[in-house]
Parts: sequence; C-alpha cells; structure tokens
Amino acid sequence: MNLGEPLGQGLAALGLKLAPAACEKLLAYLDLLQKWNRVYNLTAVREPDRMLSQHLLDCLAVVRHLSGAGVLDVGSGAGLPGIPLAIAITRLPVTLLESNHKKAAFLRQAIIELRLDNVTVVGERAEAWQTAQRFDLVVSRALADLAEFIRLAGRFVAPGGALAAMKGVYPYDELAQLPPGWRLSHAVSLEVPGLRAQRHWLRLESAGAAS
Repeated sequence: MNLGEPLGQGLAALGLKLAPAACEKLLAYLDLLQKWNRVYNLTAVREPDRMLSQHLLDCLAVVRHLSGAGVLDVGSGAGLPGIPLAIAITRLPVTLLESNHKKAAFLRQAIIELRLDNVTVVGERAEAWQTAQRFDLVVSRALADLAEFIRLAGRFVAPGGALAAMKGVYPYDELAQLPPGWRLSHAVSLEVPGLRAQRHWLRLESAGAAS
C-alpha cells in the first residue's frame, strides 16, 4: 500500500510542512514497524493505514506543542512518539527509554536504518535508570496513570522543564489525584486526521515551575 499521499494529506491537516526526506523516513519507519511487528509484536495495530493514523499522525499531532532543547520518551515501546518527533524535528535530541529487550533492539535497528543521528536508546527501566542527565521535556504515550508517570519520570525533568502525557479521553480523575508538588499547566485537545477518538496533550509541571 502506498501511504505517501495519505501521509501528505495528514501532515497538511496538521499544519505541518516537512521536507521530502523527512516524509521518506516516516514511511520507511512504518515499513520497519510492519516488518518487525510480525515477529516481535511491537503493536496490536497491524494494518498500514491504521498505523499511519493511530501511530504516526497521532504522534505528529503534538509537534507544534513541543518545547525545550531535549526530549526523553519514557516507555517508548516501538518508538512512539520519540521516533516520529525526531524525524520531524531533526535538531531535537531525543532519548528513547525502553526496558523491553526486543523493543529496544528494534529501536536501535531503526535508528541505524533511518540514520537518526539525533536519537539515543537506553534499555533500562525508568525506576532503575541512573543518570545525571535532565530533560526539558519528558513525554510518554504508553503509561496509563499520571501519578505513576510522575513517580517514575519526574526526577528526569530539568529545572523549568515539564512532563507531557499523551492521553485519549480527558483524565479528570487522574488529574484530581496528582501528587503534591505537581500541577497541570497546559492541556490541548488534538485533532488527529483519520482518527475518530479523543486525544489530549497534557503538560505537567512542578508547582514551583514557571508556566
């Protein structure tokens, strides 16, 4: 299936203008994801057109809301959202944190084949990773609970930085149970081309951080 045209239409709907080389890498990433998915079960979504909308365009919908000089993708899985973001913004250093060995192997191979010089893979559990590095933005698409996200990844946020969670339905209950010292600083409702589902981008900051 040729996904070049629907990708172009999706990017236009999102208001994104990417270089032809970036579009080629996005399609090559989808090809890799389909190939490895047959053996490694990286995602439950199997159909290429659904991968385009539910994975690729879903991740790219947050590009205009990114900020900071470095991103950590916690529980990256198959590289979502980290790899699409790194392809779309080549100047952005992206670190993919993934504890599953098979998924981390896929991520490393994808980086090599796609020539993503701005991406690093760390094969560790978030709670066990010992690093002095701090990130302006720590994002997750896979972790289900905001309080757990903060517990696992809050320590990786640089001063003045933030956590960002990609969610479906607006999580009123989870937001009501944020740990002390954290607050919702920004929430955006996203429109993802080809995806008939609610999507939200939530930015969480420590209570003393500037908005």
